[in-house]
Amino acid sequence: MTKTTTKDLAQELSQRVQRIKPSQTLAVSARAEELQAQGRPVINLSVGEPDFDTPEHIKEAAIKAIRDGHTKYTAVDGTKGLKKAIIDKFARENHLNYGPDQIIVSCGAKHSIYNLFSAILNPGDEVIIPAPYWVSYPDMTKLADGNPVIVKTDFDHHFKMTPAQLNAAITDKTRIVIINSPSNPTGMAYTPSELKALAEVILRHPGIIVATDDIYEHNLWNHTPFTNILNACPELYERCVVINGVSKSYAMTGWRIGYAAGPAKIIAAMKKAQSQSTSNPASVSQYAAQAALEGDQSCIKTMTHAYKERHDYILAEFDKIPGLKSIPSDGTFYTFPSVESLFNKDAGITNDIEFAEFILSNAEVAVIPGSAFGAPGHIRISYATSMKNLIDAMVRINKALAKLKA
Repeated sequence: MTKTTTKDLAQELSQRVQRIKPSQTLAVSARAEELQAQGRPVINLSVGEPDFDTPEHIKEAAIKAIRDGHTKYTAVDGTKGLKKAIIDKFARENHLNYGPDQIIVSCGAKHSIYNLFSAILNPGDEVIIPAPYWVSYPDMTKLADGNPVIVKTDFDHHFKMTPAQLNAAITDKTRIVIINSPSNPTGMAYTPSELKALAEVILRHPGIIVATDDIYEHNLWNHTPFTNILNACPELYERCVVINGVSKSYAMTGWRIGYAAGPAKIIAAMKKAQSQSTSNPASVSQYAAQAALEGDQSCIKTMTHAYKERHDYILAEFDKIPGLKSIPSDGTFYTFPSVESLFNKDAGITNDIEFAEFILSNAEVAVIPGSAFGAPGHIRISYATSMKNLIDAMVRINKALAKLKA
């Protein structure tokens, strides 16, 4: 019997899967959970998930759907009821008008983005991704045989891509530009005028599609009311795919329902890709999502108010730490401080990855290194946890950092 070596096994895997890496945010969260299971009192500030429970009326809608026998296959692109609720939501909240053939429901907003890339990208096509970016954008681009083009932003511009940077990044291979506002990991949101300026660049290049990832739309306290690039520039209507979902706004991460709206031709292609991968999203989750979009919206205000209180506490604590630089977030439940001035060679901390490891080992607090988001020298902290946990975490972090100064 021939012994299979690691090298042989690697050669059996596709080039496609070998060119990507696992999600670092999920990896850090899994490590934190593993340490917690071992009895370590780790406070997990790595996970991008609301700490609130799904509202009762949404859970009841799911229970009713089960009892009513709605447990069979649905249409690939979603139930008629949920698609209508999405259409109504876009008209009511975003002043955008779509028909049923312009909507697709997927297994999370992440799945909608993956479907879009699968439907649009050919080998060698480029996707412009501002950094810091959500960790999955570049790797999903690679899975679809595209090339991520990273545009590095900075503190001075509040981590937002400028029109000049966008223009410089565009080539004859550019196919998609991604806009994520408010942003994971920075919490920053573009203003209407900033979006309009970016749109004016894109309008000069007819072959470019805009993917606007609006998953944190409702978790916003600055630059309100929420505006996406299509609101700022309606001329992009035939070239824009709007992506959203129920995970963040309604604390429904595990229900796995996202959706996209855009030109009928692109949505049809996304439906075709989905039909050969997952088929329809879970039927029961779709009925729950319909209840979320059609029902009482007060839960959103409650959660966002809590996030803003936590944000203000964290930023006030950061101001007390010499060398730590932070920008107040416009929304989400993240903050993205620079920790570069806190590196200490004597303590073995020369980059953000080692800094995050130091915090986990010495403070038992899990955070994500900024390198995972294309921004070395930073860390992402999620405050989607209780105020008690945040207070305990800051006490621990301050004690750990005091060791560096000793």
